Amino acid sequence: MKLKQRKRGYFVITGTNNFFSLLLLFSLFTIPPIPCAFASSSLINPHNNYYYPNSNNNKNNNNSTNGLNPSEKAAILEFKSHLQDPFHHLSSWDDAGDSNYSNWTGLTISNQTGRLTSLNLTALNLSGSVHPSLCNLSFLETLVLSHNAFFGPVPFCFQNLKILDLSYNAFSGEIPVWVGNFSSKLEKLNLGFNKFRGEMPTSLYNAMSLRYLDLSHNYLTGILGDFHQALVYLNLEFNLLSGTLTCFLSSSQSLTVLNLANNSIVGGIPACVSTCHELKHLNLSSNRLRYGLSPRLVFSEKLIALDLSFNSLSGNLPRNIIGTPEKSSLLILDLSNNQFTGDIPSSVTELKNLQALLLSHNLLTGEIPDRIGNLTYLQVIDLSYNALSGSVPLNIVGCFQLLALKLNHNNLSGEIPPELDALDSLKILALGNNQISGEIPLTLAGCKSLEVVDLSFNHMSGYLDDTLTKWSNLRFLSLSHNTFNGSLPSWLFAFESIQIIDLSGNKFSRYIPDSNFNNSSVFNRISGPGFSRDDMDVRVSITVSDKSELIFTYNLPLVTGIDISDNLLHGEIPIGLFGLQGLEYLNLSYNFLDGRIPVGLGKMLSLKVLDLSHNSFSGPIQENISSLGNLELLNLSYNCLSGVVPARQGYSRFPRGFAGNPGLCLETKDGCKGQGVLAVVGKANEEGGLILNWVFCVSAIVSFYAGVFAMCCSGKSRNYILRTRN
Repeated sequence: MKLKQRKRGYFVITGTNNFFSLLLLFSLFTIPPIPCAFASSSLINPHNNYYYPNSNNNKNNNNSTNGLNPSEKAAILEFKSHLQDPFHHLSSWDDAGDSNYSNWTGLTISNQTGRLTSLNLTALNLSGSVHPSLCNLSFLETLVLSHNAFFGPVPFCFQNLKILDLSYNAFSGEIPVWVGNFSSKLEKLNLGFNKFRGEMPTSLYNAMSLRYLDLSHNYLTGILGDFHQALVYLNLEFNLLSGTLTCFLSSSQSLTVLNLANNSIVGGIPACVSTCHELKHLNLSSNRLRYGLSPRLVFSEKLIALDLSFNSLSGNLPRNIIGTPEKSSLLILDLSNNQFTGDIPSSVTELKNLQALLLSHNLLTGEIPDRIGNLTYLQVIDLSYNALSGSVPLNIVGCFQLLALKLNHNNLSGEIPPELDALDSLKILALGNNQISGEIPLTLAGCKSLEVVDLSFNHMSGYLDDTLTKWSNLRFLSLSHNTFNGSLPSWLFAFESIQIIDLSGNKFSRYIPDSNFNNSSVFNRISGPGFSRDDMDVRVSITVSDKSELIFTYNLPLVTGIDISDNLLHGEIPIGLFGLQGLEYLNLSYNFLDGRIPVGLGKMLSLKVLDLSHNSFSGPIQENISSLGNLELLNLSYNCLSGVVPARQGYSRFPRGFAGNPGLCLETKDGCKGQGVLAVVGKANEEGGLILNWVFCVSAIVSFYAGVFAMCCSGKSRNYILRTRN
């Protein structure tokens, strides 16, 4: 983050041109999404277990009339005695009570032998160690302890297991060597989301029947070896694996899912990766891959999701990444956050089933392909942060299912096509930081689903028409640094869900309207504890299922702000504005506002930043400013304020916030100290500059709650981030 002095004598944050430069890092992480709100990315949901549909079901499946073998009964009761079970999920395991073992939670007993074949205790809030008594369950084929708080070592036994799932626990240390030495029956091994360290046991590479291997979200190191050809699902994301990506896949021709994301793999991508003709999901994102993509890297038509984002790949985008584009099953193509150059190949528009095209944060040039409208299933287009030129193509309206259109931070020119109103499902429209001119088309009001509108840092003009009130779901509006003019409309602050309004750096004039302030439930919602302005990322999740459907969800942290600085506004601050108890950031600086600061300021209990500098406010500073315990920055400099600046709650907290007010004096134990101290501060600020516009230099957020458009299972999800770059 850098400070750069502007001509008017104050400092602004640079590194981005806009306090609300929307940065939707639409990029796909993949494989096992964790079940919490800010999950890491995922391509396949392990809870669905489409390879083993019953492995995570702890409902009883007993049909046995023979009862439970006494030694096995004693074993599981001994196991229970060493567990913490705060919600009494295992209360049915009662030695002195019900002998109907079909009611015992998580047990499956063979009807033929009466022996325990499956123990499934997933997500029961259990904690403790795995007691060695379970080794007496010699007929056990399925052991699922996932989503609990188990810890400690895993006993060396279970030689007949077909399925072992210990994911989402706190197991640590090295993965036991014997894990790969089970009998040839082991088909699924899931140790993901634990604290295992060290290298993978070489025995895992020789597991003859192993089809599903998930060791993700651990601390594993080393270099990948050759897996057996039976392997279908391999997820090693979020580890510390290193080395190059060799052709170990040549011996794993059955692979349908390969996720090596978030490791430290270096080098290029060998062409042999595409020889896995059954591959449906490939995620190599967030590694250290380099060089260009080989022309021989051509995938089969079965590929559904391809994520190579967050690497250092360079060269031109591949012309034929799918062998037969018109037969392609590809739903998500994510090559964002690399160093690709050149234009967007027209062959991309032949991927008829594509639902998400993510090419942001590269060095792409040229124009957006005219035939992009042929991709009628597209729901997300993110071409932001490139050097694309030309205009917004008119036929983009052919993508009638579009939810997000991000073209910000390019060199696009021309006007916004009025035909965009055909995109009636559009939720995100981000065209900021381009060279777009003209007015906001009145027809754009037809996009009634819009939640985020960013047209900042362009050459647009005109006034805000009342038809824009049709954006009833609006949460984020940034029109900053254009030449919009006229009066601020009375409906501006009345949107029910609005959280961010940034109209700074325009030519709006006359008064701030004193109406409809109390209609916005968000502006009147007081923030809860634990808010951190450094944790403002918005996570957007995209998941593709085996049904080729998309879930597109947003989570928006509750932060609210208004920035109408650097305009031509005059008159007094309307009393209603200071009645917004949920407002956290307010910037009215660099206008011609006058009058006294309203007493209602003391009611803004959520306020964190207040900038009223460079106006003509007069009168004393309100005493109730001391009640604003959350205030982090106060700037009242360069006004006509008079009276006393409280030392403890005023000058000591915000020493530069009162400069340039000749009538102010500093409160001391000996009385009111004259203008000298504040004059010195004022001079220092004129020379060094004030840090202004902090109101929105924190990460501007946008996130949404958008419904679920169905998709799960063999899908892939990826976190996308919408924020201001500092």
